[in-house]
Order: sequence, then C-alpha cells, then structure tokens
Amino acid sequence: MKDPTMQEKSLPRLGVAVNIHAFDVLGEWIFDHDRAVEIQDFTKPNMPGDDRTTLIERYRDLLGSYNGEIGMHGPFIGFDISTSDTEIQAIVKKRLLQSLETAETLRATHLVIHSPFTQWHTQNSWNFEWIRPQMFKDAIEILTPVVKRAEEIGCILVLENINDVDPSDRRLLAEAIASPCLKLSVDTGHALLVQGSNGAPPVDYFLKDAGDMLAHVHLQDADGYADRHWVPGEGNVNWTSVFDAIAEMDKQPRLIVEVFRNLHRIPAAAAAFEKRGLAC
Repeated sequence: MKDPTMQEKSLPRLGVAVNIHAFDVLGEWIFDHDRAVEIQDFTKPNMPGDDRTTLIERYRDLLGSYNGEIGMHGPFIGFDISTSDTEIQAIVKKRLLQSLETAETLRATHLVIHSPFTQWHTQNSWNFEWIRPQMFKDAIEILTPVVKRAEEIGCILVLENINDVDPSDRRLLAEAIASPCLKLSVDTGHALLVQGSNGAPPVDYFLKDAGDMLAHVHLQDADGYADRHWVPGEGNVNWTSVFDAIAEMDKQPRLIVEVFRNLHRIPAAAAAFEKRGLAC
C-alpha cells in the first residue's frame, strides 16, 4: 500500500500540531495552503466519552471542507509500549486501538506513539542482557494488533524518539515488526535534549539513521537542557543540517511544527525558512 505520510521530493511544506483552540490563531495560515495538521487534544487520559464525542464532532465540522493531511498524536501518559505487565499491556492496547478508532473517524493518516527506550537501557544493555530482548518481545506483543488495525484503516503509526540515546533502537523495533504501517518519527527538540544531557548523536544523525523509515518529524526548538517546544529558529537546533538531511531523502516525511506557546509566531518562522530555501 502507498504510505499516505510520504510526499514526493520538493521544498517541504510545514504543517502544525494543533488543539481545537489553535485554529483561532492559525486557522487562516492552515486553511489558505491546506497545511498538514496533527490533532493533539486526544492525548489526555481519562477523557469522558461525551467530551470525546463532542470534540470529534467539532473537528468534523471544522475540517469538513479541508483538503490537507490530517494526523493525530496518540496517548502516552502513564504507560509505555514495552511494559511486561500483561494487565497493563491490555490497557495500552485498548488505548491505542481507541485512538485509531478516532483517527479513522477524523480521516487521520498518521498516529504518533512514544518510544520506550531511554539512556538507562542504552547504558545497561550488556549489564542486564535480558532487558532489551524483553522490551522488543513486549513491544511486539502490544503493537501487533494495533499495527494490524492501522493497516486496515490506512493509518501510519509513527514511533517518536523521547528519551532515546541510540537512534537505532526504534528503527530496529520497527524493522522487527515489518509493517508498512509502522514507521519512524524524529522530534528535533527531544534529540537535542538527549544530545545535550546524555551525549546522544546530533539531531541530523537521528534523521539519517531513520532513513527510508522516516515518515514524520516534529519540528521544535530547544536549548538542549529541557523539552522546550519553542518556535523553530528561537533555540539551538541547527536547522540547516536538519533540512539538509531531509532534502537528501528520496521521499519527504510529514513535517509538523510542534510548539506549545507563541503560536502566532509560527507563520513568521515558516517564512524565514522559506526565505532561506529550506521549507515553505
């Protein structure tokens, strides 16, 4: 099947992560060019069913005539996808499958899920030799039915780096599952954070390691100390190296600006990248 998150090579157009209120600030910028959106309202745990239904209907009305690409951020609070506890595994599967149900309703073609790998796993992979194989086994157990459902509805799961120090861990997990509906995501601010705090490779190395499996990028700036989610261009990410790495790829990933404050400054940041010939 064709990967709906992949675009033919050209100057990349930036999309944006949103909640329902972001359209008050960015609606014109989004709709004028059908920029990709990533809906993030449904990441919250314990959302009452009525609230979820109401929110879905608001989005269906808002995006009824929208012709751009739609994605979602999946749930992540309170669990990881490599838990060994079978009772918790059942809950993780349930929450991910519920998210795919919402994604299908909203015509979303990507769903972000979080990586379970951390610095501890990297540093202790030979000290506790059973840890990494067990993580792979448990993650495959959890993700197999979720990936199957994603294949049925044409939605790509993108596995995002969080505390990953070794960029290859996520790739090897995705390769082990071997589905066209399980790809990789790179968050630029997360990569900068683990580089600054834990000596991980630079941001562009995360992109290059993902290679053809890269389907999605969260563009956010940071200082290497915390997970800032600043507007791109306002921190320490080397954006030239980021966009150069993306430009070298045969197919471009979906690019999503993911910031939590100062949304009104995003269009100017995109225009600055356009002026430099990096993105539009």
